Amino acid sequence: MIHKSYLAEQNLKILKNNLVLFYGENKGLIDDFQNKIIRNFSNSIIIKYNQEEILKNESLLFNELQNISLFHQQKIFLIRDVNDKALNLLKEIIADIGENKIFLFSDILERKSKLRAFFEKNKNSDIVPCYEDNDLTIKKIISYELKNIAGLSPQVINLLKDVCGRDRSKLKNEIAKIKILFNGKPINFDKLNNLFNLKENDDFKLLKNIAISGKKSETNKFLSRTFFEDNKLAYYIATINQTFLRLKEINKNNNENIEKKIDQLKPPIFWKDKSVFVEQAKLWNTKKINHILNLTYNLEIITKSNIQINRKIVLKKLLIDICNLANAA
Repeated sequence: MIHKSYLAEQNLKILKNNLVLFYGENKGLIDDFQNKIIRNFSNSIIIKYNQEEILKNESLLFNELQNISLFHQQKIFLIRDVNDKALNLLKEIIADIGENKIFLFSDILERKSKLRAFFEKNKNSDIVPCYEDNDLTIKKIISYELKNIAGLSPQVINLLKDVCGRDRSKLKNEIAKIKILFNGKPINFDKLNNLFNLKENDDFKLLKNIAISGKKSETNKFLSRTFFEDNKLAYYIATINQTFLRLKEINKNNNENIEKKIDQLKPPIFWKDKSVFVEQAKLWNTKKINHILNLTYNLEIITKSNIQINRKIVLKKLLIDICNLANAA
């Protein structure tokens, strides 16, 4: 049976069956469900597995279901990273679950997924799709988590929403930091804003380096997590250009060792960034570097002459183009 996630959040008891699957893109919500299950079944035995463990030893789950505890009537199984490979095993043990409960957690499952289809059609199992949060849900989480701290205002709520986007995991981390930072004190908006600006610059630096290093999966992941300010596009482009101009300088003399050339750069590359820069220098030749520099130059002209353009989308496309070109021959 299919259940809406917000209803399951409000009351886990609507999940009547002993075999339940949570899946989707909202990893923060899936983590919240797991934590809620652990709290709600604190008097039961909690057993955690991942799919690899139960497939490597298929008798493991069956034996644990058959092993009756003298002290607890119920066992709660939490199994992470589940996909279609687990379906046959689940079909075999479903009759042996008894009074125990098995909660499965998965990433996005496409419509053609056999596991998803089984849970959607089977009356003896429950399935909870965990889609991306919307702005209203994010604001509700902020209001609830910070309701006991003075100084919580619509301005603070909107700042947190903009910084974290719709990433519930990131939001929970930032809320935890705020509780520590303003412990017993009212929230100071200016102090909070300055804190996020510093963090934002660090986040963009990380994303920029990942893209220039050609790491596609990480680039896609951090693109959704990084907060961009519309009025700082010039700063972002300048930061990208700075890296490519230094890479271009490295490319001047191909006969010399890369690390030796990096050591000769003025101002020097900070030692913590050196290994990343070496990796990037091996991917980028002068032709590819010039292509990006021309791209950023034209981008600056376009964004300055067209105030209607969506600067966040333009910047994200630039980073994706950089990542793709890094992997090009």
